Amino acid sequence: MKRIFTLSVLAVAVLATGCTRIETGEVGLRVGFDKQVKTEELLPGSFNQTLIGDVITFPTKEISVKVENMTPLAKDNSTMKDFDALITYNINQAQVAEIYNTKNKSFHAKHDGDVYLMYNYVFNATRNAIYKSARKFEALEMGDARQAMETEIKEQVIRTLAEEKLDGTIVISQVLIRNIEPADSVVASANELVRAKNEFKTEEVKVATARKRNESMQANPMAIPLLKAEAEADAMRALPTAIAAFKGQTLVINGVVTPTVATNK
Repeated sequence: MKRIFTLSVLAVAVLATGCTRIETGEVGLRVGFDKQVKTEELLPGSFNQTLIGDVITFPTKEISVKVENMTPLAKDNSTMKDFDALITYNINQAQVAEIYNTKNKSFHAKHDGDVYLMYNYVFNATRNAIYKSARKFEALEMGDARQAMETEIKEQVIRTLAEEKLDGTIVISQVLIRNIEPADSVVASANELVRAKNEFKTEEVKVATARKRNESMQANPMAIPLLKAEAEADAMRALPTAIAAFKGQTLVINGVVTPTVATNK
């Protein structure tokens, strides 16, 4: 009796280790002992033995693809310093077997034992869409046009999928631009332009102020004598300080020669 119990426990252990469960958001395909991949999808929640053959798992929900360190050409023919984006897509689980068995294996990617269907294909489609979209915007406009570019990139990828009759198989859920950096030379030129514009505006203000003052003086005949008297008063108030700071032997004040006397301190 004890031996039978031991064998039963051993059998359960073997079955447990030789069995895999398809998790939520995944689909599985069985690979027979003859290495042939079956065409029937194994659905989430199912337990499948792997003592004979194997089971391949395919994530199908919210698969994220990073497209980073890109340097697309902008409308102004400048090369962007950096452009990073993230695209998220889903796979129609009813077509997992068809995609895996009919599409080029280079379109897929493997990670931690899972196969990500059409991952490389979506990566390249997104990359091409980014290059096309970037040519429609000036380098310094892309930051403000981020949302419009995300929409355009997504639409371009969807068109690419439709051309390959994959629009019902791969569903694009989101495109997110994570970083946009124009070339350093473009940023420097923009800053120099802003500085020049600010200086020009400052000069415009000075000219306008002088013009208004001149117009005011012409309109008021007493303005010139008053301004002259004000200037002379300012000069007289500054005279003691100027004399104290003078280092020479003779001063000329209002046409009068005034000798200075050095004193010993």
